[in-house]
Amino acid sequence: MEEERRICVLSVVAGSRAQAERLNAYLSEYGEYVVGRMGIPYREKGVFVICVVLDAPPAAVNALTGKIGRLEGVAAKVLFNK
Repeated sequence: MEEERRICVLSVVAGSRAQAERLNAYLSEYGEYVVGRMGIPYREKGVFVICVVLDAPPAAVNALTGKIGRLEGVAAKVLFNK
């Protein structure tokens, strides 16, 4: 039986490029669920913002968000559609 999949937006704000390699590895690990991705370096504020649209089971999204959120200097939040 296939798990229910939902559309969501994962927002990530990173304070430095130090975690970029690990962050990209996590996104690649869940790449089968990625619909689109946009990254914006906000140099004036010294942060990097990434928005990822996913079509995935909620458990997979929560696992990815947790992994990313445990990276030092990185915050991650997810918004699911209804």
